[in-house]
Amino acid sequence: MNPKGRRLTILEKIGYGLVPAAVGTLLLVSPALAQTGQDAAAGSPVIRHFAIAAGGEYCAWPSLARSGKDLIVLFTRTEEHLAPNGAILLSRSTDGGSTWLSPVVVLDSPIDDRESGITTLGNGWLLAHFWSTCHTREFYESLPPAAYRPEVIARWVEFVERPEYRDACVRHGAWQSLSTDGGRTWTPLVRGHDSVHGGIELEDGSLLLASYREAKGSIDVFRALSVDSPWVHWARVSPPDGGGVSFAEPHVVRMRGGRIVMMIRAGVTPYSDQDPRTVLWETYSDDGGRSWVAPFQTPLWGYPPHLTLLSDGRLLCTYGYRRPPYGERACVSEDGITWRMRDEVVLSGDAPNHDLGYPASLEVEKGVILTVYYQPDVPAGTIQQLSPPDPLRTKPSIRGTLWRVPPGR
Repeated sequence: MNPKGRRLTILEKIGYGLVPAAVGTLLLVSPALAQTGQDAAAGSPVIRHFAIAAGGEYCAWPSLARSGKDLIVLFTRTEEHLAPNGAILLSRSTDGGSTWLSPVVVLDSPIDDRESGITTLGNGWLLAHFWSTCHTREFYESLPPAAYRPEVIARWVEFVERPEYRDACVRHGAWQSLSTDGGRTWTPLVRGHDSVHGGIELEDGSLLLASYREAKGSIDVFRALSVDSPWVHWARVSPPDGGGVSFAEPHVVRMRGGRIVMMIRAGVTPYSDQDPRTVLWETYSDDGGRSWVAPFQTPLWGYPPHLTLLSDGRLLCTYGYRRPPYGERACVSEDGITWRMRDEVVLSGDAPNHDLGYPASLEVEKGVILTVYYQPDVPAGTIQQLSPPDPLRTKPSIRGTLWRVPPGR
């Protein structure tokens, strides 16, 4: 057994690498949407809300991709937001999102595996981008008193001080792996770059990735000539000088004419979600990502962003909304540059607190969007303590919303 109490038979063979996603029992966790999904209110664009993965543990930060006829969701399962023992799981739908197979483990190293973006290639292959964190005693003991209960911190400190955990800290950082069979099996891990929702494949077959963990407040853009080629630093996108703004968690998409649009989460120091500068920022490139216009603020508030090019050429942005009413939101732009708040769509507004978001979206059929995100699945009006988190609360699960995008102008 590993320090998390999970069997290592397969993981040991590949050095705590990747587990073939076919391993494990596949069971339906949510029947057809028409049977178990929650209907939306009259007049809402929402068709149905439903659960993709739940079960009492903290499930968060999903990424979404299509491979052939299958829909794939990667997400993190852990004890709490900053727990030291996360693992990456995969849920699959073979019927367009109506039903979902039970999650299976994709990556479970001795340290904290907590991020999994997906770059979808034109041939259906999936390139996964992982981030693993090695936590330390110093990190946990520096957290403010309201972050977690003392007994939780003490247990986590003991956990990260174990020799097997410290020995595995060489794994800290970004990794990637390729699946050529729709996420059923994965190649051994190799070093890569972080990406919250993954990158894009360009017309010439090259790949473009926007990362933030290594840039310390800016966004690094990397390019690879092919899936087998090394990543080359291509550009850096930085916030305005002297403004106290830092950039993180970007996402990129290629528009029909070739323009590459990047949407960025902004933060300020000291941390404050209420600062007016913490709207989503945008930039774009007309030369394949080599140069970018000066980043500018949009009227959209929420984070982090996910961009989807719709079949009619419009650009969809989805984002978590961590102000009352807590939930998930979306907005559509006709040109990928101009965003109007009157076009904002409320996908959900029933979350009990701000521990939610990271939505990702796909157009499953013309005008119909599937958005996946993490959020506690509790009755409207439920109050849950987060400072420090109540261990008996309903922890976040991976949820999905099927909705109709408003028609174009």
